[in-house]
Amino acid sequence: MPFRSKLYEMPPRAALCVVLVSSVSGCTSIPLGEGASLGSYAGMTTSGGTLTKAKLRVEAAPVLAARTARIVPTSVQLRGGSTFDSKDLALVSNTIDRTLCTGLSDRFEIVGPNQSADLVVHATVTNIIATNQTAAAGSTVASIGATVALPVPIPRLPIGLGGLAVEAEAVGSDGSQKAAMLWSRGANMITTRARVSEVGDAYSLSSAFASDFSRMLVKGRDPFKGMPSMPSMQRINASLGGKPKYDACTAFGRAPGVTGAVAGRLGLPPRWTDKGATAPQ
Repeated sequence: MPFRSKLYEMPPRAALCVVLVSSVSGCTSIPLGEGASLGSYAGMTTSGGTLTKAKLRVEAAPVLAARTARIVPTSVQLRGGSTFDSKDLALVSNTIDRTLCTGLSDRFEIVGPNQSADLVVHATVTNIIATNQTAAAGSTVASIGATVALPVPIPRLPIGLGGLAVEAEAVGSDGSQKAAMLWSRGANMITTRARVSEVGDAYSLSSAFASDFSRMLVKGRDPFKGMPSMPSMQRINASLGGKPKYDACTAFGRAPGVTGAVAGRLGLPPRWTDKGATAPQ
């Protein structure tokens, strides 16, 4: 009997469990490798979660003592070169910056590019696995068509899933590295919504990386350990497209908000709703 037919015959809770279990194997594997942008790769420990691969180090005392932070726009240094559209890459890197700025605003005062800061934060995209646009379109059509009939999430097609790898560090005012992270995650069948764009999955995953890295700096510890906390009101406001807490964050533009969420559900390319940075990066 086809998998989907079996789901229809199950109670909703049982069907949901089957979908979630199947999604664990239905994900892209993306290597966790060193790039060339960090001041040091020494002393990192393996971390991460169920879906995320990570290595990190953080000096808790100086990070927690810091009060101001400056974000250097994210760079793109893809292993083996790039065949992606430059505008699409700019959206991925800017989403990292925008999410970093929002996340760090929970504890730090974010200052502009010409101001001194206790911590200078910089990320580099090192690898992107392209999303297969045909498979993403098929997944979107199937999901929209089945949503009304089946009250559980419909997994994506387990082909053509994309991925993202990023590395980042925070450097103190003395020029030494205070925190660093290598991070990679592949899209999966259930939690990464399909978007018809070569960078659709990388775009979706970019905010996940930035949330993990900013949480490490805000808490001064491994962000993958401990219980997750509720998002602050300023983060909720920013995610809905509201004005950021600090003026320095306006350079990265506003999140697409509700319009972007609807576009994501429809599988539309990120560039249709995300206006990107407001200032040259």
